Amino acid sequence: MIDLRPFSSLGAFRNEWLNAHHHFSFASYHDPARMGLGRLRVWNDDEVAPGTGFDPHPHRDMEIVTYIRQGAITHRDNLGNEGRTEAGDVQVMHAGTGIMHAEYNLETVPTRLFQIWILPDRRGVAPGWGTRSFPRSGDGLSVLASGRPQDDGSDALPLNADAAVLAGTLAAGQTTELAFAPGRSAYLVPVNGSVTVNGVTAGARDGVAISQERSVTITAAEPTELVVVEVAD
Repeated sequence: MIDLRPFSSLGAFRNEWLNAHHHFSFASYHDPARMGLGRLRVWNDDEVAPGTGFDPHPHRDMEIVTYIRQGAITHRDNLGNEGRTEAGDVQVMHAGTGIMHAEYNLETVPTRLFQIWILPDRRGVAPGWGTRSFPRSGDGLSVLASGRPQDDGSDALPLNADAAVLAGTLAAGQTTELAFAPGRSAYLVPVNGSVTVNGVTAGARDGVAISQERSVTITAAEPTELVVVEVAD
């Protein structure tokens, strides 16, 4: 099943510094039909104004992945971690037994990002944080973060979940395929451009929920940057 979720249909929140859109129910946005997909629980499309950000706040028992589309975000937490993650890169925070963190846009331009929350396979793991650069190679999708057994030993940032975050770029007309074992689902969002997924057209920042499919063929109608999360149901 391929379920297209147009950007215009997403939940939304806006104040003087944050312009957010929610692919799944989050905060004051509640849609019983959009409570998550397998272990994927949150996919927020955020724009953070320069010189602002999220003040210190707690999380626990969640794997939180941040993919930067434009600008950069600076992370600080109570474990002493601090780092800057810029466009095209990814950071992973393991909330585990509890972590207090802040995320600030210290740049002179808006920061645009996807924040993705995935339920861990087990509760009470040690909290932690990491970031890594993944150059846009134009060679299709690469695994950026993963807890899948088949990705052991790769350059991907680790996840405490049977899930993977993939991203990459496709040239106009380029095709890539994703195969899924039984009991696996995926959620796909084009950062820009447009693609077809088994013939279903998705534009920039639309969501595509993929379930009960053994494989999908993704074709770029124009140059496109993609982010995909594959999870256990």
